[in-house]
Amino acid sequence: MILHPPDRTGIDVVTDPASRRGILIELVIVGILTFAFSALSAALSLLEAQLGAGISDTTVALNPSTSSNAAIDAVREIMRAVRLFAIAALGAYLLWRGGLLRRAGLGRGPRASDVPPGLALAAAVGLPGLALVAVARLLGLNASLVPAETDGLWWRWPILILLAVGNGAAEEIVVVAYFITRLRQLGLGADGALASSALLRGGYHLYQGVGAGLGNAVMGLIFGRWYQLTGRVWPLVIAHSVMDIVAFVGYALLHDQLSWIN
Repeated sequence: MILHPPDRTGIDVVTDPASRRGILIELVIVGILTFAFSALSAALSLLEAQLGAGISDTTVALNPSTSSNAAIDAVREIMRAVRLFAIAALGAYLLWRGGLLRRAGLGRGPRASDVPPGLALAAAVGLPGLALVAVARLLGLNASLVPAETDGLWWRWPILILLAVGNGAAEEIVVVAYFITRLRQLGLGADGALASSALLRGGYHLYQGVGAGLGNAVMGLIFGRWYQLTGRVWPLVIAHSVMDIVAFVGYALLHDQLSWIN
């Protein structure tokens, strides 16, 4: 069943040439505005690092401070979070316009019943992911990661949580629900749509290193297949948000004990 999942969403293949062309154009535009261009930029960053001293000698700040003025820095961080939620809303809106919101798993908001599978997925993917980060650093396959600033400013932690939830919403709604649904409409099989979604997820993490790209691609396979088996998106959003909250806030609080990330 895992290798050949049943169709839980009932997405029909679009055969009308004009409609197919419209979906393809929409996919390209959404990709450019969101994660496909990010994947290209990440690949170029990895290439640039490898042509220089190497990715292992590179430091990547995931949530860097952008201003010496604390108020301006906070506003910019909030703007980043708003943009992430807007990306998620764009994916949901386009699915709604296509009459696919419910079948894509977004016909209702998150419920308490979404929390247990979300936490289980976070543990199943997040804990091995920490081990992968350590191994990738030892092998020189990853950059030195700085998940969050450690200046102790009181407002940074709630904004980090907001950014984590924004990441979860944007990536899971767009990269999983939206892209898999649209690719299935174009006639791509379940495995092909899954692989495309996973490769996209891995691609836009390549700026962190080859290890991060591979690890996130595996995460994409797990999350994408779970989505195909269940037709549920919100547990994925919860899982992703929890993992990022642990990474961002955990590093901000315990950075002295997490030197192995660097």
